[in-house]
Amino acid sequence: QAVAVAGGITGGILLFILIGIAAYLLWKKNCCFLSYEKLTSPVKTTNANAIFQDQLTSEIQLKSTSRSTSVPFIIPPTLHGRDWINLTNEEHVQEDSDPYMIPQSGPRSSFHSLAGAYVVGTINPELYKFPEDKSETDFPEGNIGRLWFSIEYEQESERLLVSLIKVRKLQPPADSCSPFVKIYLLPDERSCLQTKTKRKTLNPQFDENFVFQVSSKMLLQRTLKFLVYHVDKQKKHHLLGQVIFPLKNETLTDDNKLVIWRDLEKENLEPPSEYGDIQFSLSYNDYLGRLTVVVLRARGLKLQEESHAVSVYVKVSLMNHNKLIKSKKTAAVLGSPNPVYNETFSFKADQRELDAASLNLSVLQSTKAEKTHLLGRVVVGPFMYTRGKELEHWNEMISKPKELVKRWHALCHST
Repeated sequence: QAVAVAGGITGGILLFILIGIAAYLLWKKNCCFLSYEKLTSPVKTTNANAIFQDQLTSEIQLKSTSRSTSVPFIIPPTLHGRDWINLTNEEHVQEDSDPYMIPQSGPRSSFHSLAGAYVVGTINPELYKFPEDKSETDFPEGNIGRLWFSIEYEQESERLLVSLIKVRKLQPPADSCSPFVKIYLLPDERSCLQTKTKRKTLNPQFDENFVFQVSSKMLLQRTLKFLVYHVDKQKKHHLLGQVIFPLKNETLTDDNKLVIWRDLEKENLEPPSEYGDIQFSLSYNDYLGRLTVVVLRARGLKLQEESHAVSVYVKVSLMNHNKLIKSKKTAAVLGSPNPVYNETFSFKADQRELDAASLNLSVLQSTKAEKTHLLGRVVVGPFMYTRGKELEHWNEMISKPKELVKRWHALCHST
């Protein structure tokens, strides 16, 4: 009997506790349903953020008593201050005529991405702008003029069509300028075609067409040369600059008309040396450990035979002390004492090895009999190997990393 009494008392106590817990939970749920706690932000908000929070509070108060099927549209702070038209279902539409909104700068978040989004159904005109042509506005320092021309080749008639379009920003020796242009198809320097003279202008517009007869086999061996002259009051001609354009790297067809522009270069007015001269550029990239040589042209070469069967090429060799590291050759140019190459070669050269390295450029002539004659050579390198202009060229290359340094050098037969 005592056990039964104790069990009854324990069961009654547990039942009373469960009833109390259930009553407390019902009371808590009822309190949360009838009221809410307003959220406060610890950060000081701007006027736009305050409007946004007030709007959010009013929406919560309206929707707390009864659940609505409509979805509220909340205006982000960045869009406040615009004219809006009230519509049904608590939506808004912008009355402003702006085609798009400018995205906001600064840290991005989901809220900012909404504020900076483009309006659906409009076109962003910035995506359809063509890149600006800066060929007539972007002139480097020291520029003496710029020339525009076009070339096209007709396969059937074997004609090279050259159109001289215009020249801009000429630098004449006098105040006034009356320019004209001579056009050569090298290696033939005995004949040329000439434009009309434009009076008193630094920006002549020519729009003249010229035709050269040249076979398709010889086309890639040819080079266009433009010489821009100024005529003074005494009818004397003054050379303002030149453009050299090799055709070997171009794809010329009937339906491929190339429009090209090139900056004018000053002609080397010094007479050729005894064995001729060679022009090339040097550049050293200290980060990649790469030595770059651009063989541009040669002039005044003393060919052993005057015939079109003679080919002239340049051999570029990287030396370390007296040891040959690597050598490369340009393409051969037929029958010209003034060949144009414009070929680039790169050599791996560690910066620690530059004090013992040198470059040897040899101009060689070969004939059908496979005989090779040395026309001249030049060596550029540090003080261990060179002096004068060759040493200056090498030192300037070292002092101006990653920049092409261009110079003329006289050829010689000595080793």
